[in-house]
Amino acid sequence: MSSGQKPLCCYVVGTFDTKGEELRYLVSVLRSLGIGIVTVDLNTSGATTEADISACQVAGHHVRGVEAVTKAGSRSAAVVAMADAFAKFIISRQDIGGIIGLGGSSGTWLVTKGMREIPIGIPKIMVTTVASGDISGYIGASDICVVPSITDIFGLNDILKGTLATAAGMLAGAMNQKPPIVPDGRPLIGLTMFGVTTPCVTAVVEALKPRFQCLVFHATGIGGQVMEKLVDEEKIVGVIDITTTDIADLICGGVFPAHSDRLGAIIRSEIPYVGSVGALTSVNFGAPATVPERYKLRDLIYVTPQVTVMRTTAEENEKIGNWLGSKLGQCKGPVCVLLPMKGLSTEHTLESDSAIDGLYTSLEIAIIPSANRRVTRLPYNINDKEFAAAIVSSFESMFQK
Repeated sequence: MSSGQKPLCCYVVGTFDTKGEELRYLVSVLRSLGIGIVTVDLNTSGATTEADISACQVAGHHVRGVEAVTKAGSRSAAVVAMADAFAKFIISRQDIGGIIGLGGSSGTWLVTKGMREIPIGIPKIMVTTVASGDISGYIGASDICVVPSITDIFGLNDILKGTLATAAGMLAGAMNQKPPIVPDGRPLIGLTMFGVTTPCVTAVVEALKPRFQCLVFHATGIGGQVMEKLVDEEKIVGVIDITTTDIADLICGGVFPAHSDRLGAIIRSEIPYVGSVGALTSVNFGAPATVPERYKLRDLIYVTPQVTVMRTTAEENEKIGNWLGSKLGQCKGPVCVLLPMKGLSTEHTLESDSAIDGLYTSLEIAIIPSANRRVTRLPYNINDKEFAAAIVSSFESMFQK
């Protein structure tokens, strides 16, 4: 499936055994707007419906076949199996110009598991009853647009009809009225940033933007996932990973954790990578009450009433450095890691020299320098202009080669 192909039709997806009336209404609205339709049934009950693609056909894409769904043993197991099958099914399709689904908690999981496999840029709309809660697990690193259903999706009424019509209009507009995008010509690169590394990233972007389109991602865990999804989709051709604080949250249980596959796309793609350790000795939490009990007596910084930052210990830093170095040590593509000796953020006075040295030593041991991988300590703060200049020079040299 190519994100650049001409949109051909809209996939309308859901469980047609329990949400058939609502899905049929959605189809009727889309057809009235001139949209070609393919309907896909994700029911796990075994019921036969009028959908163009039956639930059995979708289930057949599971690695264990149809019986992975039909003989799952419980409804929850069947839903998980069908979601996996749908994700495999969706990547086999070549005619997706847009996709829309509806459902409750289980139905939303079923539909969005497949939506997340569709390249960024193809319109995706999910009408769901769970829109007001934490839906990060449903959305992941994708560009799914979520529309609250307002009422439960349990029979048509004037309120739900209005919601479905709005969602259909949004998708139709995205598919039919999308203005043409004139290619910029400059290659796209990804950068990671947090508030405390903004000066460095700003300087790097200013230096590189005449030659590159600089896509900056907030280092909140999901930012790194989106960046690496674009790497996997071969849209980003190089990465300047200045801010890796999400790895500290992954190791220590913060609220902005990296995914376990962080840096996986760099390993797979072998694209040029310049990395650093922006805010890597900080773990992020929400309001003070959200800090886990085991950390209550730690060095805590109350940034705002809703943001609490914890400094890492020497032992934690060793784990963080080893994790990061072990990942980068698997890269066969060009890798350069620059380590600032005078602080990892604008809050450098709160970082001890011994803590930084422990982080750096474990990283240097794990990364295993080679002709294609190097680690360099520099006598600057990460936000010094000299450090930004070193990043720019390293990336440009690497990219030219």
